[in-house]
Amino acid sequence: MRIDLNADVGEGKGDDEALLPLVTSASVACGFHAGDPEFMARTVAAAARAGVAVGAHPSFPDREGFGRRPMRRPPEAVFADVLYQIGALQAVCRARGVRLVHVKPHGALYNQAAADPELARAIACAVRAADPGLVLVGLASSRAMREAAEASGLRYAAEAFADRRYEPDGTLVPRGAPTALVAAPADAAAQAVGIATRREVVAADGSTIRLSADTLCLHGDTPGATDIAHAVRRALEAAGVTVTALEA
Repeated sequence: MRIDLNADVGEGKGDDEALLPLVTSASVACGFHAGDPEFMARTVAAAARAGVAVGAHPSFPDREGFGRRPMRRPPEAVFADVLYQIGALQAVCRARGVRLVHVKPHGALYNQAAADPELARAIACAVRAADPGLVLVGLASSRAMREAAEASGLRYAAEAFADRRYEPDGTLVPRGAPTALVAAPADAAAQAVGIATRREVVAADGSTIRLSADTLCLHGDTPGATDIAHAVRRALEAAGVTVTALEA
């Protein structure tokens, strides 16, 4: 059993220095929802010191809403937005001698693309234009994202979440709901182990759903993110799961 453990970082809302040594991949904010050129450079350097694989975390252009507000943008605009953000982080990585490994959309862009084939195709085409060797990361239950990646000749990494609750259809409980977050480290660890070893997760209504994932996400801005990461990493390794980056 093998799985990647990724964290969304470079957003200025968490303790990245403490979190990075506990994960195997880092999705770095590229300036549209959080971060800036200097912060991107510092985050990539910190990831390199921790031996963590680096990915781009592009967003809708929405700093005020932290990229979490739904937006309507035409596919050609999304293509340009995503390509621009990947290119910016590629340059930072190149300057630091770091290879960019994956691209994972952020927030509303991620969730909308999971259900919108046209939006998913725009993202996949941008990733391919930047580098066809990049891995596209998307929601494990998303047919739209998986098919867009396959149509573009990209490797797709299905993602599940240790610190978010699920709806019975495999989508995430909206962040505005009181049950959206898995806040207790022990609960997040149990959810992570269930996904990694049994390919299942208990939904918010108590039902059990099937969920096959290549990578598990921890949000750097979740309260107590470092404690959650410690618990998840320990639990996965205790369950015999090899925690390794997507490129491995």
